[in-house]
Amino acid sequence: MLKLGFVSAILADFGFEHVVDFASKHEFSCLEMMCWPTEGGDNRRYAGVTHINVDKLDAQHVKYIKSFLHEKGITISGLGYYPNPLDADKKKAEFYIEHIKKVIRACNTLHVPVMNTFIGRDPKKNIQDNLKTFKKVWKPIIETAEQEGIKIGIENCPMFFTNDEWPGGKNLAISPAVWDRMFETFKTPLFGLNYDPSHMIFQMMDEIKPIYQYKDRLHHIHLKDVKVYHDKLDRVGILANPLEYHSPKLPGLGDVRWGKFFAALTDVRYRGSVVIEVEDKAYEGSPDDITKAILQSRNYIRQYLP
Repeated sequence: MLKLGFVSAILADFGFEHVVDFASKHEFSCLEMMCWPTEGGDNRRYAGVTHINVDKLDAQHVKYIKSFLHEKGITISGLGYYPNPLDADKKKAEFYIEHIKKVIRACNTLHVPVMNTFIGRDPKKNIQDNLKTFKKVWKPIIETAEQEGIKIGIENCPMFFTNDEWPGGKNLAISPAVWDRMFETFKTPLFGLNYDPSHMIFQMMDEIKPIYQYKDRLHHIHLKDVKVYHDKLDRVGILANPLEYHSPKLPGLGDVRWGKFFAALTDVRYRGSVVIEVEDKAYEGSPDDITKAILQSRNYIRQYLP
C-alpha cells in the first residue's frame, strides 16, 4: 500500500549509484532524489546535494538512470529541490524559479510523478505581502507543471532555523490557513503538499488533522520526528529561534504520534510514497552513524507498514 523510501540528501557525499545500491540492499522501495544545481546552490545543511543533474539529462543518461533503477528494484518517489523562489534578491529568485521548472521537466522525462520544493518567503515581510508575491512568482511554475503533467509537493517547513531566516522564515507554506490561500490561488489538483508532520509539532499544532483535511492534496510524505524541550521553551518562549527549544529527531525519538499518523494515512486511502528524512544531529558523527540512522528509522517505521 505504501512505498517506503528515504531522502537522498543524507547521503550527500556519495553518488547516484551508491545511493540506489544502498536503498536496494536495505530493502527500501523508493528514493526522493535531490536535484540541486551544481552551481549557484545553497550551503545550508542538507542543501546543495545533486544525485541527478537535471542539466545533463540527454537521452543516453536518461536511459542509464532508468535501467539502473530497474535493475536495483528502486523507483523515484519525487525529485527534490528546496530553494527560496520568493527571495528578496530578484536575481537569486529568478535562478531558483528557472531551476524548479527544469526539475519539473526532468520529472516528466524520467517518469517521476512529483517535484518537491518550497513556496519560499521573504522573511522580512508578513504573510499577506508574501502571498501577493507568491501569486505572481508561482504562475509560470504552475503553468510548467500543468504543461508537463507533474504534481508539485510543497513541504510545510517554516525554514526558520538560523538567524538569517529571522523573523518569518523562508517558506510561506506553514499552516492550513496559508495552504487554503495557496490552493485558492492555484486550483489545479497538481498543486499539493509534501507533508511532514514534524513541522506542525514545534509550532504547537495538530499533526494528524491535516491528513484528513487535505487528503486530496497529499502528493508526497516526509517521515521526520521532532522533540520539543518544554523546559527550554518555558525559558525562551515561542518567539525565540525554534532551534532554541526543539530539535529534529529520527522517527520514534520525538513527539509525533506515529500510530495515529499512519492510521490517518490509511483512513484517507493514501497510496503514495512515505520517505524518511534524516536530520538528527545526534546521528551525524560519522558515515556509520548516518547508516545506522537510516536503518533505525526504517526498522521503526516498518511496524506501521504491511
